[in-house]
Amino acid sequence: MNSQTSDTLERIKRIVTPHDRAPIDAVIRPFQRFIDAEEAGGIVLIVCTAIALFWANSAWADSYHALWETHLRIALGPWTLDYPLHHWVNDALMAIFFFYVGLEIKREILIGELSSARNAALPIAAAIGGMIVPALIYTLFNAGTPAAHGWGVPMATDIAFALGILALLGRRIPFGLTVFLAALAIADDLGAVVVIAVFYSDNIALGALGIAGAFLVFLMIANRSGVRRTFVYVFLGVFVWLAVLKSGVHATVAGVLIAMTVPTRTVINSIQFARRTRQLTDEFEALGVSEEDILGADDQEAVVQALETTCEQAQAPSQRMEHGLSKWVSFVIMPVFALANAGIVFEGDFFGALLLPVTLGVALGLVVGKQIGITLFSWIAVRLGIGALPQGVTWRHIYGAALLGGIGFTMSLFIAGLGFGDPVLLNEAKVGILVGSLVSAILGWLVLRSAPEKPLAESAP
Repeated sequence: MNSQTSDTLERIKRIVTPHDRAPIDAVIRPFQRFIDAEEAGGIVLIVCTAIALFWANSAWADSYHALWETHLRIALGPWTLDYPLHHWVNDALMAIFFFYVGLEIKREILIGELSSARNAALPIAAAIGGMIVPALIYTLFNAGTPAAHGWGVPMATDIAFALGILALLGRRIPFGLTVFLAALAIADDLGAVVVIAVFYSDNIALGALGIAGAFLVFLMIANRSGVRRTFVYVFLGVFVWLAVLKSGVHATVAGVLIAMTVPTRTVINSIQFARRTRQLTDEFEALGVSEEDILGADDQEAVVQALETTCEQAQAPSQRMEHGLSKWVSFVIMPVFALANAGIVFEGDFFGALLLPVTLGVALGLVVGKQIGITLFSWIAVRLGIGALPQGVTWRHIYGAALLGGIGFTMSLFIAGLGFGDPVLLNEAKVGILVGSLVSAILGWLVLRSAPEKPLAESAP
């Protein structure tokens, strides 16, 4: 979010909120301000991670594991879904997360930083380097072992944590760096989806995959036919998810595929929106304006309904869905995922565990691999002339962002759950993720904290 958008939101709040606050607003206003803060999602994620770590290593550890192994059964006639809560979180809630990621990817490709080859070249090159080098480092420590399949674990970047740290640094960070890191993380997410679909799916059931494809065709037909009701895409999307779940391809891939079918075009453009809202507002005032409630005033209610329809027509369904899911992803889905997956059990010699091949491969992949891969491939892209540093961004900034790219946490935990069937290896990978992400966050913060503070006029485009 740039400063112009932020100023616009502040003006809108001053217009719509001063005179219509309910008594309960005085209670919820501090919570609303916290939720609106850019770094809030990262803070909640950290708190849930700490709770999971404490719980899994406390006297109540058995209750932690028992909770996530509790089965939740949904049955409809002969069709039954019966999985532990941990499975529901990783396959259902995370499918919603990947749907949200898919909407972000689609937006960035159509109108964002990935929409032009020149703008996209640098973050895409950085993302490729940030995936290849960590995977190579992990493989260096684990090639030829039962843990070799975990090479995808250190490839991921946690966008919530990384951007949260940038937000904490304030005016020291040029806006171009935030855009670069966000675009890098989105390209990284796209790479993670491909890796999950190709390398972490097995025993493919072609019949179920065909059913998923058929429902995707229905979704595309709905898009081309001008269907804009989000309910239609949610309803058909559930069947896509169910089919992919049974196909052997990981269910979260369904989320991205469904997102690609959601319409991104508006019915009316900004000029038509401005003209219609002015005409409707004039019509509303012509009917007589008073300080009394309009409840029961049929003519005015009709105008309000028309205004609501006009507002819907000025927004693409993908915009409405992305905006509607944003807080749920940040404050429900990601925290619940952290609670379910971050319960790393620390047994025996913790420092000795850091030297185990899996732990070492993951930790060094995140800390060393990310900073080398992102920085080196960014330099190559600039050197070859296919990309350019954003305005106000220096190589110190790029290096600091590369370090923050080593915060793999959420996505790394997710891929680790797919890559390791052995709970011992999974726990070692989780230790590596925790240590690697923590070290990357601290180093990235220190590097960017030491960057010269930008004058206020230069902090936004």
